Amino acid sequence: MDEEKIQFCRGGGCTAKLGAGVLARILEKLPRGPVDERLLVGYDSRDDAAVYQLSEELAIVQTLDFFPPMVADPYVFGQVAAANALSDVYAMGGEVRTALNIVCFPEQMDLNVLGAILQGGSEKVIEAGGILAGGHSIADTEVKYGLSVTGTVHPARIYPNNGGKPGDCLILTKRLGVGIICTADRVGEASGEAMAEAIASMTTLNQAASRISRSYTVHACTDITGYGFLGHLHEMLDGRLRCKIDAGRVPVFQEALAYADEFLLTAAGQRNRNFVGGGVVFQNVPFAMEEVLFDPQTSGGLLFAVPEEQAEAFVRELREAGLPAAEVGKITGMRGEVQTVSEEEIDGRLPEIVVEGQV
Repeated sequence: MDEEKIQFCRGGGCTAKLGAGVLARILEKLPRGPVDERLLVGYDSRDDAAVYQLSEELAIVQTLDFFPPMVADPYVFGQVAAANALSDVYAMGGEVRTALNIVCFPEQMDLNVLGAILQGGSEKVIEAGGILAGGHSIADTEVKYGLSVTGTVHPARIYPNNGGKPGDCLILTKRLGVGIICTADRVGEASGEAMAEAIASMTTLNQAASRISRSYTVHACTDITGYGFLGHLHEMLDGRLRCKIDAGRVPVFQEALAYADEFLLTAAGQRNRNFVGGGVVFQNVPFAMEEVLFDPQTSGGLLFAVPEEQAEAFVRELREAGLPAAEVGKITGMRGEVQTVSEEEIDGRLPEIVVEGQV
């Protein structure tokens, strides 16, 4: 197919997200309406999906996600967009049941492009064990695609994104840097190998990681998408906790580091830095790695908070499943409390996140 059929937007994939700061100001002003105790998770918790309880043993997980293309191949774009939308259900500990297409498409564009997008998305829903039950489309000036997804979960086994505890280990299941690689590709600077690796990561469902996690004690979980690793970690800490990240243990695409050094960056990554950077202290971390940690991810991995005694076995099982998982840090304590001598104030304050590099 002619690659010019799909035009890149200023920010494709999860780089197209509105900034977290803008959303926070808007959402806090919305009317809440009457309280329904069956709504176990809503937008006020900044979690990955909504959860509504139907019975003592059943709750539904609801989410939707769509965005403009970040790759030139429409079939691959459909796969990535679907995998990204399905991920929210896995981040809540649930299983996918049904999905609905969300499509924006220019009427004058080749309908074969739309067919390829929908085929890619449909195949990912089937791979997830779900049923594509319909959808909605509108004519638009640009291509956008995604899914509204319904899943199920036991009400007592929901993964919140803010349930972490001091001492928990943080485990990441996918490599970082796909936003930077896609940006480099858009200007013709990314290698074919780098794009192939990024696409393989973005089209991999988080289903296996979520299912493996159910054999362990998961205090918190989120998926890493548009707000980048540090932005979603900030949400996980919930204003209550502090953590330390070992930059040398974070799984990353090496090409993304090289492209970041060439300043092939995204505007969304800079928004992420502006929003959460004030709570982060970097110690001996190269500029390129800082950028990767702020980089918006499309269909990124899951970030788990689990008890320290379970972390090694959990990582081992994830790697045996073929995932580039790693223990990347630890929740060190509560905000405003010094737990050990090694957690002294830095520049007169206790930062929310300390990222340590190699000396």
